[in-house]
Amino acid sequence: MKNALRKILVGSALGAVALSVPLAAQAQEPVKVGVINFYSGGASGPFGIPAKNAAEVIIEGINAGTIPAPYNSVGIAGARIEPIYVDENSKQKVADFKKLVQGDGAQIVIGYTSSGSCKAIAPVAEEVKALTIFAVCGTPQIFEEVVTEPKYAFRTISHATSDNVGAARYIIDTTPDLASISGINQNYAWGQDSWRDFSAAISKLKEDVEVKTEQFPKIFAGQYGSEISALLTNKSDVVHSSLWGGDMEAFILQGGGRGLFDNSKVVLTVGDTAVERFGKQIADGTVIGARGPYGLLAPDNALNKWFTEAYVARFGAQPVGPSYQTAQALLALKAAADKAGSVAPEDISAALAGLTFEAPSGTIQMALAGGHQAIAGITYGTYKFDEAVGKGTLVDLKEYPAECVNPPAGVKGTEWIEGGLQGAKCN
Repeated sequence: MKNALRKILVGSALGAVALSVPLAAQAQEPVKVGVINFYSGGASGPFGIPAKNAAEVIIEGINAGTIPAPYNSVGIAGARIEPIYVDENSKQKVADFKKLVQGDGAQIVIGYTSSGSCKAIAPVAEEVKALTIFAVCGTPQIFEEVVTEPKYAFRTISHATSDNVGAARYIIDTTPDLASISGINQNYAWGQDSWRDFSAAISKLKEDVEVKTEQFPKIFAGQYGSEISALLTNKSDVVHSSLWGGDMEAFILQGGGRGLFDNSKVVLTVGDTAVERFGKQIADGTVIGARGPYGLLAPDNALNKWFTEAYVARFGAQPVGPSYQTAQALLALKAAADKAGSVAPEDISAALAGLTFEAPSGTIQMALAGGHQAIAGITYGTYKFDEAVGKGTLVDLKEYPAECVNPPAGVKGTEWIEGGLQGAKCN
């Protein structure tokens, strides 16, 4: 009788454990996160692969709980991240996005480099109610024109207004005799917005600066012979360029070969991806930006030290702008999920809106577009090749705080610049 009773009790206990296992496992199921960037094509080397490398480092750190505080707990709200990598180099970006969310079960999507991609995806993210964090793309149009009341779309990097107001301030601060400017920028939202904001900011910061020529080649054109000829013919003190990835690298080689960088001071707002790759092929005196305080422009803090060391140890190269931007998006996800105590996309969205969080680049504030658009400071420097170490360096660094280069909440970037950058706090 006692043995029979013991068997019944043991069986009941085992049954209870068996019933509890699926519930525990379900609570800790991995969260599927789509990570999208250019993993093939001309933008993959300078942008997509460094972004993917960063995603691997950060996701591994999140899952293991090895990132410094405040990210030193395991997972996002205790759940591991399971990445799904999708190539942005596709002619069916919207279809790929819907398949990722509706077919592959991605609960959250992070990434996208091209502003064209983000303009196409933002309204779809709202339509299918998919939490989407844009990590790299820069056009202000995303939340100023395309989706003006976002619920599911976020961007954890400052938009192009900050890049180009920062570039304008740097040029004014370092070029006291500035009298003329020119531009070469890709003929789509990113390039058009970048030149518009830079040239307008220059005109507000210094009177009587002449625009000599504006060149708008096609995105991914790769050949810039006629545009370089126009820049040489219409010589100006400064040439502004927001060309990025392979386009920017081609411009460095072609413009350098024809003496453009000797004729004018060239500003490359996304130039940091070429520093380690191109070395001595970049002309001394070129102004370099990274769309934020990233890479050689990044601050000295514990998160940056950990990130840089982990990245270099794994990949044998320094992280660049897209690496930091992708890391920033993933850390924003963790910060919001941990704050919410939940991995439900709706809960993460609510926590991410208006959030202030830390990144290797410093403090990030989700301050614009109802808390869906980040603002941060920006740093620029001037390129100098160091013969002693055989590497490029950046000198004459200048930091501009977030409130100096970003419009206030509720004001479009163009309106803020045209209004004379009212309210900017630069000290």
